[in-house]
Amino acid sequence: MNATALPDARPEAAAGHLPRDGALAITGWGTVCSLAIGAEEFSAAVAEGRSGLRDVTGMFEDEDLPAAEACAMPDFRVRDHLGRKGTSFFDRSTSLALVGCSLALDDTDLAVGDDNRERVGIVLGTTAGSIRATGEYSRETLVQDRPYLVNPMLFPNTVMNCAAGQAAIRHRLKGVNATVAGGQLAGLSALRYARNLIRRDYADALLVGSVEEFSPHTAWGTHHLYAADGGRAPVGEGSAVFVVEDAAAVHRAGRLPDAEVLAVEVGTYAPADGRPEAGDRGRPDAAEGLATCIARALERAGAAPSEVWAVASGESGVEHRDAVERRGIEAALGTTAERLRVKRSTGECHSASGSLQIAALLGRHRIDPALDGRLSVVTSCSPDGAVGAAVLRGWHRARRDHRG
Repeated sequence: MNATALPDARPEAAAGHLPRDGALAITGWGTVCSLAIGAEEFSAAVAEGRSGLRDVTGMFEDEDLPAAEACAMPDFRVRDHLGRKGTSFFDRSTSLALVGCSLALDDTDLAVGDDNRERVGIVLGTTAGSIRATGEYSRETLVQDRPYLVNPMLFPNTVMNCAAGQAAIRHRLKGVNATVAGGQLAGLSALRYARNLIRRDYADALLVGSVEEFSPHTAWGTHHLYAADGGRAPVGEGSAVFVVEDAAAVHRAGRLPDAEVLAVEVGTYAPADGRPEAGDRGRPDAAEGLATCIARALERAGAAPSEVWAVASGESGVEHRDAVERRGIEAALGTTAERLRVKRSTGECHSASGSLQIAALLGRHRIDPALDGRLSVVTSCSPDGAVGAAVLRGWHRARRDHRG
């Protein structure tokens, strides 16, 4: 499926670079969102500044939506990408995640076979699995004549780790299988968890990412939560998945990565809306906490703030939350780094946001050799005061993919 990379599949700068101890290598990735499907198309879309906003009128039969447009995919059908076999009862989150995993495996030079599948696993971030599937199953138990008349095929979709489990089954991955419920921080939390697994030798390689579906449930929930914020990003959906391995092992094998993850730091501080809850008095607020996370991540990466060329932030147009993130970034990095506000293109994808921010940076590297070896930062903030930051070093691809 994925042959060994040719030695010149990356620039000489990447081939001669020695990774830091404990760094992770991203050797392939895939995205599924309204902006684009697949790493190549996503990279082009980010560079061109395209919008993923689509007309979603009639997307859900007999169900109203709070807005006629969203960054969703009305025409997305999992069978168009994975075929009909075994996909009939997939919920939307599982469908998005599985297509993302398939694209990531197609994009890497890691060959998964009987000799290593026991050491290849999955770490997937989410908010709460498929909220639509859970809600509909619960409704069925109330409206059917008897609870046991509910279709049992619907039950697996109500389990939060359904997507990760189905992805492992489809790709015959027998290693660690984990689901991380982290909301806005799901992508960074999954990456941090994967780093710990690989460092502790529980896995050699992992599919790592996060997913969020668009449904009336998420659309209305977001609408009611932020109805007063007129400039906020539209609701979106998507998944982004990365093939992650130990960077030193990749280097020893003569393989060349798309990027290295040098550090991931997270923390919880006073809520991001600036209104401390009981017991939060005296705690640093989320802006201070984010600045601390960025500084700690840069220290772990052995880098200075002046080396950062770009920050992919989680700003969503909700002013009181964005102000917190801006203050944290500027306190740690100043104002000179380029800012990638990814949600302007992909919409508010909740748990998938952090992974799509990473993908946006990788997309810029993939098509621009002038950025080879440069450092970037990804930031995330949640309304309850959780914050996170990751430091990446990326390279472009000399060819379309690892396989030449």
